[in-house]
Amino acid sequence: MSQSYDLVVVGGGPGGYVAAIRGAQLGMKVACVEREHLGGICLNWGCIPTKALLRSAEVLHLAKHGADFGLKIGQIDFDLDAIVKRSRGVAKQMNGGIKSLLKKNKVVHVEGDAKIAGKGKVSVEGADGKTTELTAKNVILATGARARELPHLKADGELVWTYKHALAPKVMPKKLLVIGSGAIGIEFASFFNELGSDVTVVEMMDRVLPVEDADISKFAEKSFKKQGMTIKTNASVTELKKGKNNVTCVVETKGKKEEITVDRVIVAIGITGNVENLGLEDVGIKVDRGHIVTDEWGQTGVDGFWAIGDVAGAPWLAHKASHEGIVAVEKIAGVKGVHPMDKGNIPGCTYCRPQVASVGLTEAKAKEEGYDVRVGNFPFIGNGKAVALGEPEGMVKTVFDKKTGELLGAHMVGAEVTEMIQGYVVARTLESTEAELMHTVFPHPTLSEMMHESVLDAYGKAIHF
Repeated sequence: MSQSYDLVVVGGGPGGYVAAIRGAQLGMKVACVEREHLGGICLNWGCIPTKALLRSAEVLHLAKHGADFGLKIGQIDFDLDAIVKRSRGVAKQMNGGIKSLLKKNKVVHVEGDAKIAGKGKVSVEGADGKTTELTAKNVILATGARARELPHLKADGELVWTYKHALAPKVMPKKLLVIGSGAIGIEFASFFNELGSDVTVVEMMDRVLPVEDADISKFAEKSFKKQGMTIKTNASVTELKKGKNNVTCVVETKGKKEEITVDRVIVAIGITGNVENLGLEDVGIKVDRGHIVTDEWGQTGVDGFWAIGDVAGAPWLAHKASHEGIVAVEKIAGVKGVHPMDKGNIPGCTYCRPQVASVGLTEAKAKEEGYDVRVGNFPFIGNGKAVALGEPEGMVKTVFDKKTGELLGAHMVGAEVTEMIQGYVVARTLESTEAELMHTVFPHPTLSEMMHESVLDAYGKAIHF
């Protein structure tokens, strides 16, 4: 059976389904192929359900500290199964929402495994074994990525977990070791630590959250240790010895080895693109280190084939994938004014406690690129709203080009910074200088006032600290 479309999107994650909807809005006849769950990893096993888990941990934390707010709260406990059930329910609700959006926009949802069958052809094998051939002038590959594994750190779902296993744990580990301190690792470390696990984090680099500004990483690490986490940097796990219901981890730190026995291990050492069994090599699409090679528009170099999202490389973020999908579709449609995405304006957010958010260049990277910089800092303790919320721990850091006043980067750690960062993202997109930011009126009392004060501090004008 053959079906003809203007656009076929392979993958129904945040890149794929957004691209499909935008294509339909522009008058295209669109099919979106998804083999498992609409919404992809992000909605079903990533961004959304992890935030539901972390919200439960946040409420638990607040309940434990009720007395700090003048509240008398009785016995505090948690039900892990109920927490997981709520998280899965949130994901299910959002998944249903994607189905409704595709239907509303008349996008045809095709279930099954897709493979390129030639120029402008995609073959889809359904669960029933039947094959459907889709033809289209343009095909967008949005197949996403999966957890990266190493031979000596293979997950089994029982003792050694990936993010997917950690989202629906069957037991609450008394002792947990997390390998990797990027966003995924630290978020799970934060969740399980709040629920009472004795958490150890092992990071190969010299600091946790290594892609963040050094000052932010340092601040966050100090906070994690204060919360009871054990942090081991410049370290690696060289071996996992599985017992009946525990794992002994051989951890090497600067040449010295030690053994740490824990109940469970979470492997969070990055991701790799889903490029296998797609027939990429048959049409000449290039793959580099597990990711499809594209230009700034998402074009693969093979006429009619595009790639977006995690499968097209870093940064591996849902919002990057969605925006790439829109850029690619609008380029295909010939929309006037479409331009490539500036990856320097993509914000990064980590939802641990305290939260971490950033956009643009770190101070070190700015200097490395030759900028003479002005740096501003403002602490949460100097902000009335933060103190009133009982959240005085955190800081906002801004980096400016001393010569032009351009905002090169902004970096935050503290309560709700993942919501605040968008102000700086807009500023970067509008190519704002310190002058526009200084002259912007920020509402009082809000956490956002710290964004203003950090800018002022870079120019020696901070008021409240």
